[in-house]
Amino acid sequence: MTVDRRIADITDRIRERSAPTREPYLARIRAKGAAGPVRRHLSCGNLAHGFAACGPTDKARLSGDHTPNLGIITAYNDMLSAHQPFERFPELIREAAREVGGTAQVASGVPAMCDGVTQGQIGMEMSLFSRDVIAMAAAVGLSHDMFDATVYLGVCDKIVPGLAIAALTFGHLPAIFVPAGPMTSGLPNDEKAKIRQLYAEGKVGRDALLESESKSYHGPGTCTFYGTANSNQMLMEIMGLHTPGSSFINPNTPLRDALTREATKRALSITAIGNEFTPAGEIVDERAVVNGVVGLHATGGSTNHTLHLVAIARAAGIQLTWQDISDLSDVTPLLARVYPNGLADVNHFHAAGGMGFLIRELLDHGFLHEDVRTVWGTGLRAYAIEAKLSEDGQSVFRAAAPVESGDPKVLTTGDKPFSNNGGLRILTGNVGSAVIKVSAVKPERRIVEAPAKIFNDQDELLAAFNAGSLTGDFVAVVRFQGPRSNGMPELHKLTPALGVLLDRGQKVALVTDGRMSGASGKVPAAIHVTPEAKDGGVIGRIREGDMIRLDGEAGTLEVLVEAAELGGREPAQIDLSANEFGLGRELFGVFRNSVGAASEGASVF
Repeated sequence: MTVDRRIADITDRIRERSAPTREPYLARIRAKGAAGPVRRHLSCGNLAHGFAACGPTDKARLSGDHTPNLGIITAYNDMLSAHQPFERFPELIREAAREVGGTAQVASGVPAMCDGVTQGQIGMEMSLFSRDVIAMAAAVGLSHDMFDATVYLGVCDKIVPGLAIAALTFGHLPAIFVPAGPMTSGLPNDEKAKIRQLYAEGKVGRDALLESESKSYHGPGTCTFYGTANSNQMLMEIMGLHTPGSSFINPNTPLRDALTREATKRALSITAIGNEFTPAGEIVDERAVVNGVVGLHATGGSTNHTLHLVAIARAAGIQLTWQDISDLSDVTPLLARVYPNGLADVNHFHAAGGMGFLIRELLDHGFLHEDVRTVWGTGLRAYAIEAKLSEDGQSVFRAAAPVESGDPKVLTTGDKPFSNNGGLRILTGNVGSAVIKVSAVKPERRIVEAPAKIFNDQDELLAAFNAGSLTGDFVAVVRFQGPRSNGMPELHKLTPALGVLLDRGQKVALVTDGRMSGASGKVPAAIHVTPEAKDGGVIGRIREGDMIRLDGEAGTLEVLVEAAELGGREPAQIDLSANEFGLGRELFGVFRNSVGAASEGASVF
């Protein structure tokens, strides 16, 4: 089916805007790709160093020009549940490569931090910056120029975006992303949220809270709510960088291993040595980026991707803006309800039909570009499937996605959407630009007009909550949380307290130049406010008691103060020196000083 005219028009304007940067990018990667297998350009000493640790068979293969060599970039560590399964993957990949006459080497490991561990802690101030560190660390590994294709092992919040930036920086190489999959379902997410609120109210103790959290996050794999990590997997599949049907298969299962082996063999088959050369920089074009944004809206995905998708696109020379994201939200239907915009988790989403069903419905109703290149070949229709294990237990076969949803409360059809527009929205007004996740907010809570209460960090707000001083309707303005102030930490720690106030019948909203979370929930939250307070943004001119109107339906964010008075106020200034030291923050001063605005991806590149 032809793509919807409105989506085609947005794609065309992105293409036109991007031409001055996209065309030079393509020229660079095509020139590099035309040079052929890279190892022929290495000296004998270079090459000997590159395969010194290999066994005899791999050495013999790597000494010639005709054996494809796969570079593995891994984000393995055994503290992150989502990344612990990657411990086994390099050996699986090496064995699969040898079976088809290729070789594979771990090119580098990249750091991977867990926002769940650092939430509300000092370490969170390095979380966003870790994305760009990951891209640079991957580049160091690939700079050896030993590889004909790459596989990227990553799952969580900043890791996949960082790896995607690296893959596009080395866009002359084919790249396949290989996920580890979600953990099996534990304590339901809504029950976990209830315990968090009870703890915030002092009605249960830390022992009950820890028991609840441990039952939720209980084994290897991604957290099962639909936050940034699982949004990452959706994006990599809908943008054609996964093998079809691979996003949400649980770790350490025969199908998961079979998909990893298959991804390896596919990566080796699309190098410049063969007849299906498919560089990553050619896959990720304007159509693929738009498909990613549509997928994000259709599933009510993570607010963090209003940062990450902009940065990923720029790595491919594509100029994606928040206005593009907002306009695509206006025309994209919401087809999935996964916590926090529903009660189901990603395992329920997958069981209801998952990515294959979602992609088929979006294609059939004209919301996706079908005529794209993918790691699987030409055309996104090949992704409207289910991946299953063959009878031999070793390989994968694919069946068409189910015609009907396995659970219409979790995943619906294009003609019966949960909402006629997407899960994310851009807010504009005299405060600046901001992002809100409306899909998880009840319609009656999407418009709040109330006086401002000003806080300069999240601890000030929590102290006020614990003191019982957050009475009546109000808009919490939490400022000096932007990338230049302290690295733009997630403020998800505020969710239980603000949720308690909502349940008490108060009208409450949050306005911040920080991030909330990929799991932004029922509290209406205008996040990523740009310009940030540190840059003299209007958020720093708001005063205690000013009336603020947040309208998630109309997409506006206004402080109801006369323009002359607002403009005449001096922006607030506070001492931020405490953010510069401790737990390695002193090493990230160059990031805080160089980072761009949230609307531009909050990147140092």
